[in-house]
Amino acid sequence: MPSSKPSIAELRAVCQPASVIGRRSDEHWAGRLYMRGVSIYLTRLFLGWGLSADGVTVLMLLVGLGGTAALFVGGVWPAVVAFFGVQVYLLLDCVDGEVARWRHTESARGVYLDRISHYLVEGLLLVGLGWRAGVGSHAAWLGLGLGAALAVIFGRIETDLVDAARAKAGLVAIGDAGARVRPPALRLARRIFDFVPIHRVTGAVEASTLIVAAAVVDAVRSDLTTSRLLLGVMAAIATLVAVGHLVSVLVSDRLR
Repeated sequence: MPSSKPSIAELRAVCQPASVIGRRSDEHWAGRLYMRGVSIYLTRLFLGWGLSADGVTVLMLLVGLGGTAALFVGGVWPAVVAFFGVQVYLLLDCVDGEVARWRHTESARGVYLDRISHYLVEGLLLVGLGWRAGVGSHAAWLGLGLGAALAVIFGRIETDLVDAARAKAGLVAIGDAGARVRPPALRLARRIFDFVPIHRVTGAVEASTLIVAAAVVDAVRSDLTTSRLLLGVMAAIATLVAVGHLVSVLVSDRLR
């Protein structure tokens, strides 16, 4: 049985195993770089409070929604609030899994809540950027933001539906490590994206950072050109990634 007041070393051994930290797709670079170093202390605090893993996930969602809501106010400081909101949101994303692993309470409901949180927060970041880019002419830019958000969400759904399709067909789950892309051209494209990961630009950390940078430049220039350019680039990348990922899944071994 886990001790009632575990040490940080005990928590790391159970909550941050190599199988989690070394995940190719699911573990974000920010997690490996600094968030896991902080999250374990927050995990110990939440364990002492008796907070459940699902409770942490709900808190994560609320923080993420609060952060993205700040983007619907123009200016630099709301963008900064959104950036720090995303940082806390992703920190809690580390914590909920750590609490679940310590208490052995991993559940389908927890995974479901986690996925919903990512869909909403990552999508709303781009909707918020569209709102900011469209001050004075909201319709077109907000529409572009909505389109970019749908492309990002669709890209995430494509990944999640692989496991759903395999389960429906009676097949075991398979990770990226077990997927083999057949056409040489797509294998080359995947290696290029691994080397130059432009597909990560629409992720929560990267997007919130770029939105702050664009807000600063816009403030200096007294216009919205940079935010609009950023939105256009993100929309193009999100669409390219969604289409490319769909093709990659269909021609790989992941559905066989």
